[in-house]
Amino acid sequence: MTGQEIREKFLKFFAARGHTVVPSSSLVPHDDPTLLFTNAGMNQFKDVFLGLDKRPYTRAVSVQKCVRAGGKHNDLETVGRTPRHHTFFEMLGNFSFGDYFKEEAITYAWEFLTLELKLPPERLYVTVYKDDDEAFRLWQEIAGLPPERIVRLGEKDNFWAMGDTGPCGPCSEIVYDRGEKYRCDAEECFIGKCDCSRWLEIWNLVFMQYNRDEEGNLTPLPRPSIDTGMGLERIASVLQGVESNYDTDLLREIITAVEELSGKKYDPGEGGFPFRVVADHIRACVFLIADGVLPSNEGRGYVLRRILRRAVRLGLTLGIDRPFLNELVPVVARLMGDAYPEVREKADYVANVIKVEEERFRETLHEGMRVAAEMVARTKAAGKKVLSGEDAFTLYDTYGFPLDLTRDFAAENGLTVDEEGYQRAMEEQRRRAREARGDAAAFDRLDEIWARLTQEKGLPSFRGYETLVTRTQVVGLVKGEELVSSLRQGEEGYVVLAATPFYAESGGQVGDRGVILSSTGKFVVKDTRKAFNGLIFHLGTVEEGELSVGQEVTAQVDEERRQATARHHSATHLLHKALKLVLGDHVNQAGSLVEPDRLRFDFTHFQPVTAEELRRVEDLVNEKILAGLPVTVEEMELEAAKKAGAVALFGEKYGDVVRVVRMGDFSMELCGGTHVDNTARIGLCKIVSESSVGSGVRRIEAVCGRQVLAYLREKEENWLDLARMLKVAPAEVKGRIESLQEQLKEAERELDSLRSRLARLEAEDVLNRVQEVNGVKVLAARVAAPDMDALRQMGDMMRDKIGSGIVVLGAETGEGKVNLVAMVTKDLVNKGFHAGKIIKEVATRVGGGGGGRPDMAQAGGKNPAALDEALALVPDIVRQSAGGK
Repeated sequence: MTGQEIREKFLKFFAARGHTVVPSSSLVPHDDPTLLFTNAGMNQFKDVFLGLDKRPYTRAVSVQKCVRAGGKHNDLETVGRTPRHHTFFEMLGNFSFGDYFKEEAITYAWEFLTLELKLPPERLYVTVYKDDDEAFRLWQEIAGLPPERIVRLGEKDNFWAMGDTGPCGPCSEIVYDRGEKYRCDAEECFIGKCDCSRWLEIWNLVFMQYNRDEEGNLTPLPRPSIDTGMGLERIASVLQGVESNYDTDLLREIITAVEELSGKKYDPGEGGFPFRVVADHIRACVFLIADGVLPSNEGRGYVLRRILRRAVRLGLTLGIDRPFLNELVPVVARLMGDAYPEVREKADYVANVIKVEEERFRETLHEGMRVAAEMVARTKAAGKKVLSGEDAFTLYDTYGFPLDLTRDFAAENGLTVDEEGYQRAMEEQRRRAREARGDAAAFDRLDEIWARLTQEKGLPSFRGYETLVTRTQVVGLVKGEELVSSLRQGEEGYVVLAATPFYAESGGQVGDRGVILSSTGKFVVKDTRKAFNGLIFHLGTVEEGELSVGQEVTAQVDEERRQATARHHSATHLLHKALKLVLGDHVNQAGSLVEPDRLRFDFTHFQPVTAEELRRVEDLVNEKILAGLPVTVEEMELEAAKKAGAVALFGEKYGDVVRVVRMGDFSMELCGGTHVDNTARIGLCKIVSESSVGSGVRRIEAVCGRQVLAYLREKEENWLDLARMLKVAPAEVKGRIESLQEQLKEAERELDSLRSRLARLEAEDVLNRVQEVNGVKVLAARVAAPDMDALRQMGDMMRDKIGSGIVVLGAETGEGKVNLVAMVTKDLVNKGFHAGKIIKEVATRVGGGGGGRPDMAQAGGKNPAALDEALALVPDIVRQSAGGK
């Protein structure tokens, strides 16, 4: 049975039993700052289990794409070393939200495994929580399992909790006996007694029946729920009769492609480790990038970068000495595209992102090897045998070297690595990351308040598309992290209204500002935001009087600010379409910021936008503004909108019904933001900058409407200031600058000529100071040279003049520093003289250091007062040098 057949069979089985088929959510969790990636099927239902969200169904089934890498799942090193450990995997799950419980969950699991998948019942064992007598009994009654095949285990193995507090409960794992062939050497090879590959856990049923408080007390939940998870790769390995997940049809084709790229044969044993890592990691990279994650130095992007770089490095060990990961993207798209159409649709884009990142890493890897060599040399020079943990961590953090690579490199040079020090540095980084996420706990507490208000009062009605002034009622006030009945003058807090015209920050558009007026006071709204469940709340301060819960109020948006924001938001839609037309259809929005005075638009593109391309984009945007295209908004079913050609944004979470914004027949996007009603109201759009913000991502900043006038006035004032400084009319500025540039070039040419003449004259004078030391001509002199280039040129000239000899020159730089250069003619180099060693000794006398080749070396120093004394020592240094005795 193929992986695709297992997916389809699982979904059909539970759909036939009243479960709603819910598509996999994005790998980027929405509205959950505590989670780096979606790592289980229940993630998208977390708020449903917590009672913070309601769905139109009470039973669900899904096949969820998951990534476990980074954060507490930071064990990349084990991937590829075990037959079942992955960064990317798929989780089959069925869920009940207060509907059915243990009996049905056990029945469904047993029927699916034995009747649908036809697994032999005699091969199946189960574990239950040690005190869960009900589950113990049900497995005997429903599945007919004898007691000796039902194993009671403790809290560590068979009790699940969402966190330290909250929903929790016992669980039951279904285990497949792979047979005596896989038996370990333990005295008693059995579940709970050993940890060998004979006993394969394939499905976990979680019985969510308690709520745990801060004291650890368990209280039965009024509506117990079910959460189950079965790894697709694991069950496929059982059904396909293979020893490893990597031998299933879900991964084996990728390994075959790596064989072709490397020209090497895959070894199912230890020698196949690099093949397995590449196969696993390319799946993770493809899915993460398709869901909008891009390589970067922080957060999710940093984890993606680590995964990708590890695959590149292991590709090198297979002899693939060129960018190759992008060539595996079509293989993944072919294997997974039916189940996850996004990886097929975005395959070209994903391949480009991977190729750019891989090329950059190869440069970094080369630099990292140089740095590692310097670290090793420094460690040896200090007489040490252990590379420091700090150095090992720097190689990991800056150059992407995993610990095993550093360990191997150190061993090749006769060193070990301070792994405890490395772990301390790693823990320190994690501590800083935890501190950076410290505000998540505060938002958790506020989330409880928003959930409570929503349950009691419902979600506020948003009226901001139709009006900027609404008569409404205060339904909730929050001060700090507590619900209060009133806010008084000078107090800051949050206000929740029954209905609001204020737009809450989302989709890159900033939240509205304005005022909330009551008969007793005035609340100034500084920002408007949206909670995890869609509840809109207003942040601000009571400027006059007080505001109380239950009061009738007038909510009034700052109209000028809203209109300025709408102009910039509508311009981003025109800009997005224009970029696609000018640069290519691979362009996709990768982020945006829409404010009253500017817009920032990030997009996918793999090289700088040329001045000509930027001009064409700007012209096209303004052409559509001047055309006065009508801006219309329509609500549609999501699938219908996509079929109509509406552009959906990377990583954005959409409901079943979406808002489609059209600008004539030019642009059509899914968008919840506020817009002008006609493109002419944008006025004008001026691009002010274009830059890189990451691997394969560019950024455009622009201004619209009145802000264009302000921008042009600032430029005009700068131009007029420049004209005044140059004492010409504004129209003559360019010509005057060109004239000055030509004069400057001519002056520089004359200066170079004079310097050369002076250098020759000085050289003739200096050459009179040549001494003979043991038959070797030696010239050591202070000269006037403005920089190191000039000093080297002078040294070259004097070396050529004396024919055979040693030249050491020193010059003050005018910045309280010294430059030094040493030259040794080729015949003396053959006799053992070394310019680098000579210059090093001279440099130490002027408080500096340096070195170089045997024939030429340079150095610097910080003590000009000691220069003459240092140069006077050169003859003695030459006497003591090799060949000078």
